[in-house]
Amino acid sequence: MENSDVHEIKSRLDIVELVGDYLKLRKVGAGYQALCPFHTEKTPSFYVSSERQSFKCFGCGAYGDIFTFVMKMEGIEFREALKILAQRAGVKSREANPELKSERDKLFEICEKATQFFVKQLKSSQKGKKSSQYLRGRNLSQESIKEWRLGYAPDTWSGLMDFLKKEGFSLNEIKKSGLVVQKENTQTYYDRFRGRIIFPVTDLQKRVIGFGARVFDPEGKTESTAKYINSPTTLLYNKSNVLYGLSRAKLSIREKDQIILVEGYTDVIMSHQAGFLNTVAVSGTALTPYQLKMLKRYSNHLFTAFDMDQAGSLATQRSIGLAQEQGLIVRVIVTPKEGSDPAEIISQDPKQWEEAVQSAKTSMEFFFDIAFDQYSKETPEGRQGITKMLIPLIASIDGQIEQAHWVQELSQKMGVDEKSIFQEMEKVSFGGEEEKEEESFPEISVFSRKEKLERRILGLLLSRKEKKKIIFKKDLGLFSPTIKRLIDLTQQGQIDKTKAKSRKVANFLNVLEIDLEKEGIEEEKEIDICLRELKNLDTRTHLEEISKQISDAEGKNQNKKVQKLIEKFKKFSQTLIDNQNNGN
Repeated sequence: MENSDVHEIKSRLDIVELVGDYLKLRKVGAGYQALCPFHTEKTPSFYVSSERQSFKCFGCGAYGDIFTFVMKMEGIEFREALKILAQRAGVKSREANPELKSERDKLFEICEKATQFFVKQLKSSQKGKKSSQYLRGRNLSQESIKEWRLGYAPDTWSGLMDFLKKEGFSLNEIKKSGLVVQKENTQTYYDRFRGRIIFPVTDLQKRVIGFGARVFDPEGKTESTAKYINSPTTLLYNKSNVLYGLSRAKLSIREKDQIILVEGYTDVIMSHQAGFLNTVAVSGTALTPYQLKMLKRYSNHLFTAFDMDQAGSLATQRSIGLAQEQGLIVRVIVTPKEGSDPAEIISQDPKQWEEAVQSAKTSMEFFFDIAFDQYSKETPEGRQGITKMLIPLIASIDGQIEQAHWVQELSQKMGVDEKSIFQEMEKVSFGGEEEKEEESFPEISVFSRKEKLERRILGLLLSRKEKKKIIFKKDLGLFSPTIKRLIDLTQQGQIDKTKAKSRKVANFLNVLEIDLEKEGIEEEKEIDICLRELKNLDTRTHLEEISKQISDAEGKNQNKKVQKLIEKFKKFSQTLIDNQNNGN
């Protein structure tokens, strides 16, 4: 890639015009001003200089030229930014050596060829046609099926693998794409996706990077099989960093200044089909901070639409907390019929879904509904449960007027005077010295997968009848500092909820404790399982970080560094595979 490309693109494009396509700019003196898209702020500190052809945020420190801006806004590497800006400027980019293709480029080719294979199978194979009929039966139009490139993976062991080999790809290259699986303790490989409807997952440039797959068996022979599976982590794909449909939704999100977040692939497709083009979905994972940061580039208003069963309610509560930490304003779409998802509602009556979106609840309205549904205000225990859930939330509200509104709402619903509620709120907001001592013991609410595993292990240690010490060795480094310290104290016999001096510490320990007999748990075996999953999460975090480093190094043409990072990526990938195999 020659420097002349970069210079020519810069000479043809104006940064003010480019940034103006993303943000609302206001003329200030010799430059332009806007709210920074890279961090949360109420007063604009983001400036664009036409004279210098650069941007700088005096709040978070972000700065750079048109290439840096596009890379940060779109979450892409330099080469992708170059292609986007070259196309915008009408410049034909020149590769330094067109014959040399990076490993990422090869994976893009494999994913594209696999998509073509799956699409053809949907159209021509016997079971593919049946799966197409199933999709049409769910009211997905033929246009949507074609536009989203839905496909079918034949129920054979090596159909895709054989096809890709004929296309000139080696087994080693196919392995790196995640499309084949190695049979345990053998050198035999087979297709990962078999007998499933395929949903290609794309990056922001609409290039296929991975796949989601729904089991399809009209004869019902695969009831024990997972309904959905996804591509594993590769150089291109990490499900924690991807939002299904974002490449198609991002423009509409900006125009409407609103994000609708749903759970399923068909929820997204049906929403777009019905005109809700600002809809995206998580890709087979809980919502992550990284995904929220991506969404925040396009809008600060998030509407969540998760299933309202117990698991969905917890997912919504956790999502609200994470989104508010990122500075997003959250509303919750409550489906008109319990257990129905957006795809079903839209299929029956798109107007109903439109009304549900328009009447979405604020986060506080949602939490009030949850509290009063979960607990009875007629019993002392129920009243305690309601206040324990809601008072800390009300106390955390910044504005006094809004805070007073929710105090009044709780007062009326509970039948208690507002003064009593304010007194309880003061205990939450101003805990004095006792609160400082207890800051390591947060109230239990909704946690990430890692936090849940940490707390489960601690709960198992607290609940064991035999108090002999378990040696964690190097595994102790997987835990957060607070949990690490608590594990150490527990093993020394220094933690006892009955002797806890404060209510907050006692509540923390009480929630952690596990009824081993009721759950039928062998505690040491369960601890091993949780530890193994913690290791997997830790390894995936390393893979995610290395993947970002590879993108940065490729953007700077640091080829030697790229090769070293790829080797490092392979080692961690193998560690993940070995750890998963050991758990089977």
